Formats: sequence, C-alpha cells, structure tokens
Amino acid sequence: MSVRNLLSVLGLSLIVSVPPGAWSAGGVVKDPAGVAPDRYVYYPGTEALAREEIRLTACGTGMPASRHGQAAACFLAEFGNGDKLIFDIGTGSMENLAAYMIPYEYLDKLILSHLHTDHMGDLDALWAGGWTAGRPNGLKVWGPAGLHPELGTRAAMEGFLKFVAWDKETRSFQITPEPGEIEVVEFDYTIENQVIYEEDGVVVKSFPAIHTGDGPVSYVIEYAGMKVVFSGDTAPNKWFIKYGTNADLVIHEAFMVPADFVDWYNQPPQLAWRACCAFHTSGQAFGKIMNTIQPKQAVAYHFLNEEATRYNLYQAQPARGRRNRVGARCSATSPTPATGCRPTKPRMRRWTST
Repeated sequence: MSVRNLLSVLGLSLIVSVPPGAWSAGGVVKDPAGVAPDRYVYYPGTEALAREEIRLTACGTGMPASRHGQAAACFLAEFGNGDKLIFDIGTGSMENLAAYMIPYEYLDKLILSHLHTDHMGDLDALWAGGWTAGRPNGLKVWGPAGLHPELGTRAAMEGFLKFVAWDKETRSFQITPEPGEIEVVEFDYTIENQVIYEEDGVVVKSFPAIHTGDGPVSYVIEYAGMKVVFSGDTAPNKWFIKYGTNADLVIHEAFMVPADFVDWYNQPPQLAWRACCAFHTSGQAFGKIMNTIQPKQAVAYHFLNEEATRYNLYQAQPARGRRNRVGARCSATSPTPATGCRPTKPRMRRWTST
C-alpha cells in the first residue's frame, strides 16, 4: 500500500509539491515526474563500465571493532573487461558487498593483504553466502605465505575449512559440493614487484609491507594503462615509496592518532602510540608519503570515520593528549577535501585511461 493510500484510509490527506527548479543531490530537478539528474552517489547496477575503465568501491574502511556504519577493510575492484577482484574481506564488509547485488558467480576471487581478521573476518559470509546464492564454483584466494608454513594463507584456508566442516559437509550433501571448495594461490611475501595475478589485461603485483610480523604485503593493480596501489596494513617503508610512484590512485591506511585510542578504546598511552605509529601509518606519515610519491588521487582508510575521530588525522584539535596534523588527505567516505585533494564520490570512484 502506498503512503498516499495509507493516509486516505486513515482519513488524512497528503499534498506533495516540488517547486520549479528544486535541487536534488547532484543537480537541478526540472520535472517532478521526469528523470533525476546525475547524482554524486552511486547506485549499483546503474552505471556501465567501458572497456578501459576501473571502478573501485570501498566495502569497508574501518577497524577490527566493526560498527554498524563502518565495516573493516574491503575494496572491490571492477574492470572494464568484466573481471572483479575483492581486496580483503574484513569483519562486517560482506553486508556491504552483498548489498551491491552483484551475482556471486562474479565474486569468486579474493586477494588478501595479510591474515588479520579485520582483513579476512568475513570470509565465512563470502564462502557460504555465495554457495547458497548460486555461485557455481569454489572461491579462489590469493595471499602471502608466512614465516612458517602454518602461518601462511594456505594453512589459514585449510584451517577455515576444518572450522566449517559440519557446514561444508551438510551443504555438500544437500546442495552441491563444488562451491564449497577453496583454491589457494600462496606466494612468497619477500619478493618485490612479483606478479601474483594476470588475466585479460589485469595485472596484480605484490611487494613486502611492514606490519606486526612476517607476511603482510601491499599490491599494485595495473589495467588499461592505469595504476592503483593498495597498501593493506603497513608502517611507512622504502618499498611503498619505490613501487607506489606514478599511480593514478593510492589507497593507504592512515591510523587514528594515539589520543583517540586512549579516549575511545581505553588503551594505555604506550600501547596507543604503538598501534598508531609502530606497525601502522599515522596521519602525519600518510601525508608525507603522499607528498613524496605524488599520486593523482589518494584515499586514506583504516580509522573510525566518526565525528569525534575523523578530523584528528589532519587537524589540530584541543583535546586530551596530543593531536597529529597532516596537510593533505582524501577519504572516499569523507569527501571534505584538505589541501591538495579534491572531493570524491562517496564510496565509489571510477577511473578511465587516457
């Protein structure tokens, strides 16, 4: 029942009028019954990709403690050749990825930067969700080895399948077994600029990252003359400067300032500093890296995107503890630009080769 009909039943009347030339999100609405203008938000399935384009969507940009409004790390890369790659699948991100209504048969390639749960915690939802939603084949997962075999991606996926053994056995019997399989491509995390994926013009290369232990990597994605760099989790390092140059887009973490961890996570100051600045990248360091490698566009992620925390990455705020300041920052989910950045479409950005 429509709102108008419901109000009629209740004995109420509803009059809706749109003044001439009323503004909507993205332009002027000239006809209340016509086609709306282009919006600055993206509705899945409403924009075709040309052959030489890339669409990148942030499915999660937050922290291990995912929140209703912000999942942990996950980025979907869609290419004009039809290929789709998921970079990380952090806790809570599958809800956003599923909301795009992309058939699961196209969401079967997962590339992990490392094995922390805020980067792979929704693997179960991708695995089972695709199985029950009609994905005809198993998942294919790329990820780094570890210092020891039991710390690598292959061991992690084998352990996951043991964890879901009952689920896998019953679905295999009642539905079909093929979608429950996981094919693993594990590679040496110490090799610089190695090709770990190459198909129909899409090339993904890895290089080492520095984050809590041996294993994490960063990625370079190349397609149609364009270059995108995804840091995963890392402290500032020489490899990112070396391989992150000449990029059309850089997605790099910018962790919350130590005082925010003290205020909002109740952490002791020494641990708050270590989390921000020892095995992650601070807002100050993010700004320095971007000023050094000069990407055409940069996106900062891996912080709580909330009123109390988002601006402390680049503005000095009078609050408990010391605040960092960074001169240039762009966030896909917070389009207010700082020096040297331009606003972007919320959650989505498309690049075209020239």
